[in-house]
Amino acid sequence: MTNDPDEPKNNISDIPRGKPYDPKEVEEKIYRLWEQSGYFNPDNLPKGNGKTYTILIAPPNITGSLHMGHALENTISDTLIRFHRMRGYKTLWLPGTDHAGIATQNAVEKELKKQGLSRHDLGKEEFLKKIWEWREKYGNIILDQLKKLGCSLDWSRTRFTMDKEYQEAVRTAFEHYQKKGLIYQGERVVNWCIKDQTALSDLELEYAEEKSKLWYIKYPIAKNSKWNKFGVGASEIRNSKFITVATTRPETMLGDTAIAVNPKDERYKALVGQTVILPLVNREIPIVADPLIEIEFGTGAVKVTPAHDLADNEIAFKNNLPILKIINEVGKIINVNEEFDGLKISEARAKVVGKLKELGLIEKEEEFIHNVAKCYRCNSTIEPLPSKQWFLKMKPLAEKAIKAIENGEITYEPERWKAISLDWLRNVRDWCVSRQIWWGHQIPIENCEDTFDTWFSSALWPFAALGWPQETKDLKNFYSATVITSARDILHLWISRMIFSGLEFMDQAPFKTVIIHATVLNKEGKRMSKSLGTGIDPLELIEKYGADATRFGLIYQTFGGQDIHFNENVLMMGKKFANKLWNIARFVSTKTEGNILANNEPDLDGADEESLALIKKLGETIKDTTDNLQKYNFGEAAHVIYDFVWHDFADKYIEHSKTKNTKDVKMILVYALTTILKLLHPFMPFITETIWQELVEKNLVKEKILIVAEWPNQHSVL
Repeated sequence: MTNDPDEPKNNISDIPRGKPYDPKEVEEKIYRLWEQSGYFNPDNLPKGNGKTYTILIAPPNITGSLHMGHALENTISDTLIRFHRMRGYKTLWLPGTDHAGIATQNAVEKELKKQGLSRHDLGKEEFLKKIWEWREKYGNIILDQLKKLGCSLDWSRTRFTMDKEYQEAVRTAFEHYQKKGLIYQGERVVNWCIKDQTALSDLELEYAEEKSKLWYIKYPIAKNSKWNKFGVGASEIRNSKFITVATTRPETMLGDTAIAVNPKDERYKALVGQTVILPLVNREIPIVADPLIEIEFGTGAVKVTPAHDLADNEIAFKNNLPILKIINEVGKIINVNEEFDGLKISEARAKVVGKLKELGLIEKEEEFIHNVAKCYRCNSTIEPLPSKQWFLKMKPLAEKAIKAIENGEITYEPERWKAISLDWLRNVRDWCVSRQIWWGHQIPIENCEDTFDTWFSSALWPFAALGWPQETKDLKNFYSATVITSARDILHLWISRMIFSGLEFMDQAPFKTVIIHATVLNKEGKRMSKSLGTGIDPLELIEKYGADATRFGLIYQTFGGQDIHFNENVLMMGKKFANKLWNIARFVSTKTEGNILANNEPDLDGADEESLALIKKLGETIKDTTDNLQKYNFGEAAHVIYDFVWHDFADKYIEHSKTKNTKDVKMILVYALTTILKLLHPFMPFITETIWQELVEKNLVKEKILIVAEWPNQHSVL
């Protein structure tokens, strides 16, 4: 790359000017011009104000393709990086991709399945070779798509979370935690994905509403506290007193070790401490009191299955209850009566309900809609079950993060996410960092086949991507980042974990500001989903409207983190705005033909009333745009520029200039146009650079490329 834009590298002059703006004719050429300039790389930037400005990309998965959330997130980041580049900052927007353990392994396994193969047919070594081949072929597709959006990342610094250097960072982090006694191995109830055959953290779950039933099951109260009689007959059951519990999972009653009620529930106070007979198993279990129980749910009494429910596990721990594992890792019933042993979960449910009905122990059934935990990658239903895993103690790490956030070392935009982050950190559980998959960073323990949770390596991104644990020049110059943008979905998965990781390993917060951007919803206000056919492909929008219109349309709707109900009409507005700007530039260029103005600031001595009014309004527009961008008010900034260009400049002043042919008016036309191009460049980089290059050819501007042109100063126009 070169940083000499005077050197002819791209034929911009062949872009047709005499017809409506066509982004397809300019975008690829302009992006090549920027790449050839070398100005995406902070090392090549002109001498500026001596300050650095760093943004770290949220590294997309190598399985991913651009979606609307990516488009908004990266448009925000590119707007900020271009704004600060023009203000003289040494800007670095660091790109990279994430190896995405489960998602990538699933993608390659699907390809193998088409050939009638599984990863087990290949073996681990050959399967990992296949993944690396897949990554070489498909892993950078999303980065190429970001180029189509106009993102000005420093591609020379692109990182991958399975690079050799990054693997060293992960090992170093683990060994550090080990030495501090923060890593331990133990059997705990974890979220288990039967399809992917791995543990997941709470944050890796998604919840889906499902229609089910709520079964009300009668548990016979034992005749005395020591009654442990097996083989209770139907007549004995019918003559017993009962406590009725409501459950959506009757099959797990085979592993019940208690019935729990709320200690404030007056209905059951006399029963606490007594025992019941567990139907079908005929095992005596106690009735315990625990404040976790919701009095309003069902009957107010619930079954406790500690091995297969996280809340039940907590109740068991407090009440010293046994933990009986009755579901295994492949979703089969184990350690129970012979008639249920080996059944699939769904089969066991049907059989348990049938047997209970035979005994007259189903009081009633109700239709019930509830949220069911799903694997965030394969959408399989999660089964909580005991498993031996590696854990990271979170309390001392969370305390560091809490202190940094409370002290203002890290700020949140919008600010409400600060309280949400603090709440999670104050109540965080130890982190299960091991996964039972082949693709990923292997845990460096002898005879351990587990890999790290993908988020374990992602948590190191702000410094590992800059070369840590080596003391690199980039680490010294660009840590910590100024800003990071993220979706709310990964606030705890990623943002909070990066905070405590940065404080632990660098003794400094990894970034100063967290921007949690809006979620792009469909017109009906629902989340977009490609699998459900409700997703919108940003690349199709870019093809239809152009990158600038897509970017501007998204930013125009961005206000204070409020969710965006996506409306394609706004992109149409962005396209019309681009064409309006194109026509304005063509008019100004024609009007000033033969005049060498070269960045002259207008001489307002003797200027008419209309010219003075325009310059005053332009100064206000510069100030408002600058202030809004500094405060991350992106939508407000876009509205300010749009209104000035369309109404104050086009509708009023250009119409006024048609009746005037003075040198002063021509100078003001060029000055206003060049200022508009600078203000709009962070939002609509392609068309503004294209017009700028025409002005360069006509010798109407001194700066040879807009990407590093000086940001306008309000005071210079007042």
